Amino acid sequence: MNPAVLKNLSYGMYVIGTKYNGRPNACVANSVIQISSSDPEKVLIALTKDTHSCTAIRENGIFTISVLSTDTPASVIGALGLVSGKNADKLKNIRHKVLIEGVPVVKENTCCWFLCKVISGMDVGQEMVFAAEIIAGSDSAIGTPMTYDFYRSEMHGLSPVGSPTYVPPESTFDKSSGESFVCSVCGYVYSDPNFSFEELPDNWVCPVCKMPKKAFVRRN
Repeated sequence: MNPAVLKNLSYGMYVIGTKYNGRPNACVANSVIQISSSDPEKVLIALTKDTHSCTAIRENGIFTISVLSTDTPASVIGALGLVSGKNADKLKNIRHKVLIEGVPVVKENTCCWFLCKVISGMDVGQEMVFAAEIIAGSDSAIGTPMTYDFYRSEMHGLSPVGSPTYVPPESTFDKSSGESFVCSVCGYVYSDPNFSFEELPDNWVCPVCKMPKKAFVRRN
């Protein structure tokens, strides 16, 4: 089977808020599913097992879900989804609030949020699936929820290596030079046929993770 066919599955775009050693942390996920409408409502989420956020949820049993909207800046996804929280404060430049439980809720043009308590976890190999009940959340929602297809097609975003939905990107070349230039942080491939990579101004940044031009590497 061609793994690219999996792109036809539907996903959303969410920020999972956690806490670890008393410090709030967050990551981006696209595998969140409502599994029950009874009181309390229940959801499933899937996270790569060796991530900081997965470890935090396994130890604390609590997390938040912030639903991203189509107006959420790409820089938010880059900061929270493409950098590890083990050695960095991922929320430093992100508008957010920390709930009394110690977990964060992102406020960067998000639609709504939920506070969840884990009721069970399942090890499925490289990933952990958590079932949780919603114990608090927004009374209303604003904006249009971002889908994973919107993130890929409109924002030209990629899943990081190791994520549950990672598919190796197709090679895209700078047609003026016959070479491709790839962001070393998020894997975005520069692909504008009208301007070679060298012609871009020095203050140009990656449209996905906002890293500077110098973060790109040449790939023959």
